[in-house]
Amino acid sequence: MEQVHQNTILSISPITLKVTGRLVDLEIKITVPLQGGGFPVILFSHGGGNSNFLTSYKGGGPLVDYWASQGFAVIQPTHLSSKTLDLPPTTTGFPIYAKSRVEDFTEILNQLHKIESEYPILIGKFDKERIAVAGHSGGGLTAAMLIGAYYTDDNGTEMYMPDNRIKTGILMATSGEGDDHMPAPWGKLDIVRTFRYDKMLTPALVVAGDKDVSPISSKGEKYHMDAYYQSPGKKDLLILIDGKHMLGGVTGYDAAETTDENPERVAIIQKMTTAYLRSFFSPQDNSWKNESKKLNEIQNRQATIISK
Repeated sequence: MEQVHQNTILSISPITLKVTGRLVDLEIKITVPLQGGGFPVILFSHGGGNSNFLTSYKGGGPLVDYWASQGFAVIQPTHLSSKTLDLPPTTTGFPIYAKSRVEDFTEILNQLHKIESEYPILIGKFDKERIAVAGHSGGGLTAAMLIGAYYTDDNGTEMYMPDNRIKTGILMATSGEGDDHMPAPWGKLDIVRTFRYDKMLTPALVVAGDKDVSPISSKGEKYHMDAYYQSPGKKDLLILIDGKHMLGGVTGYDAAETTDENPERVAIIQKMTTAYLRSFFSPQDNSWKNESKKLNEIQNRQATIISK
């Protein structure tokens, strides 16, 4: 694999935020380059899965550490869905806690100044005008909602909760649009059954594996590409050849549930998401254009990119 320059990084956790009405305090982890400041912010939302601690602010190491080493400030919450909290099935919002997940990031952004004041080492680290959201699987749904996707809850209320402070999204192995014929149990949840992308105008990079076939949808691998095909506006789609739901292992180092473990596949995601964000936040930066061209020209390539 190609060697890239990586800055020394600093992680602080747990940072505990008091949130009125939340069942438990909101714990977050912040990872930043040790030197310098004014870094674009990536809000990263974890998904679910069989592991305990990867479904918390402790997950996503291969992406989080890399992004921070490349000049981004990464913020990770532990959502109420985390296995580390072990909330009972009778809890409102169980098992996905879709609304609460979105509110976690709204609260984090609202409290950024307070976080800086309590942790002086973070003063000046965040560029609050350059904010992206990223997520994998269930975290991808959260990220999508923060940039304009929505669902209709069981009471008939449309849950449309975009945050205009967030300028772009990276949606990885994200569920697609649902319908009333999806099988139980997941297919009967309101967020899965009624999820829609037709209002998601914000630019985004969608990352999907061409072998990621969901048992709850008849669309096959295209189900996880709905965020690209069913949304309006500027979008890019990175398709990982032979990639399954864990996309080579993005949720953690050597995660047992990764059925398609492939460090080179993870490296492609690391490089391409970084190039995308660099070029998005600095239009004069040609990283995305150059890396996309190189990727699409490689023989026996492991990924391909399409754009609209």
